[in-house]
Amino acid sequence: MNKSLFTLAALSAFAAGAYAQSSVTLFGIADAAVRQVKNGSAGSQKQLASGSNATSRWGLRGVEDLGGGMKAGFHLESQINFDNGTADANKFWGRRATVSLMGNFGEVRMGRDYTPTAYNTFADEFGIVGVGSRGIFSYGAGSNLGSPATTVLRADNTVGYFLPNMGGLYGHLQMAAGEGVNGNKYVGGRLGYEAGPINIGFAYGKTETGATTPDFKNYNIQFNYKFGFATLHTLYDVKEWSPRKTKDLSIGATVPVGPGALKVGYTRADRSGGTAGSGFSDADDSTRLGIGYVYDLSKRTAMYTTYGQVSNKGAARSSVLYTPPAGMLGGEKSSGLEFGVRHTF
Repeated sequence: MNKSLFTLAALSAFAAGAYAQSSVTLFGIADAAVRQVKNGSAGSQKQLASGSNATSRWGLRGVEDLGGGMKAGFHLESQINFDNGTADANKFWGRRATVSLMGNFGEVRMGRDYTPTAYNTFADEFGIVGVGSRGIFSYGAGSNLGSPATTVLRADNTVGYFLPNMGGLYGHLQMAAGEGVNGNKYVGGRLGYEAGPINIGFAYGKTETGATTPDFKNYNIQFNYKFGFATLHTLYDVKEWSPRKTKDLSIGATVPVGPGALKVGYTRADRSGGTAGSGFSDADDSTRLGIGYVYDLSKRTAMYTTYGQVSNKGAARSSVLYTPPAGMLGGEKSSGLEFGVRHTF
């Protein structure tokens, strides 16, 4: 009897120790804002928007220590629309769904993930969301230049490799299988350096768009620098689907003010190669101006306000809503003002 009790106690202790080496975390962001937008001939509209300072989401992530410096992990993340209580209509775990092996060699990650060129855009002063962000051009309507490419932000069926910690040097290689879906087959990479006040990175990606059409290409370089009083955010992003091409130059800043931060940003989208009236011709350029303030109520909760304006030329129809409303005409302005609350859990 004593031997049996000893064995049971030993097994229980082993199980408890093994469980202590694993963890599963529930996480998320709840973000909602009241918003007024105006889009040229489409007129003005009042809205309750979700995810204007950070995309509203919830997810599960976990890691298990396998011993010998090896770990296994997973990450599942789904968008939440706080204005109407829905999730992503197309993919429930649409933001990310990956499984990983990690160690001194780096990380091998498989599943639905952000592309290397997308990772290079995330250090935006507005977090690539909201009416003031450069995300209007990076991921908004027409960002794939009208091609079938689905890989501007994320890709399905990916296998990726991330470099281990190498004294500030970081890198990411990724391949995505098309699996018979035109515009899904992708290959790309990212290499950068982050140490002290500097973060600089270059990324390149190519997506096959069919046997009779050119590949969709995206390459960019981001450079951020932390001064003593502010952080500079810059991005030069180029997308090509011959003969169409767009070159986006963005510059912005985050300036600590009181218990929060003032944010300002500017982008010029220079388009070329398309036919007249297509929205991608030499005459179809756009600019973005954004200004906002985030007031931190605590480490996890903040209030914010943002104003954004997009000026279009020619047939360009870029909007602070990322997808322009049907009634908006080419060359018209778009603007938006929002006030919101963000809570992280």
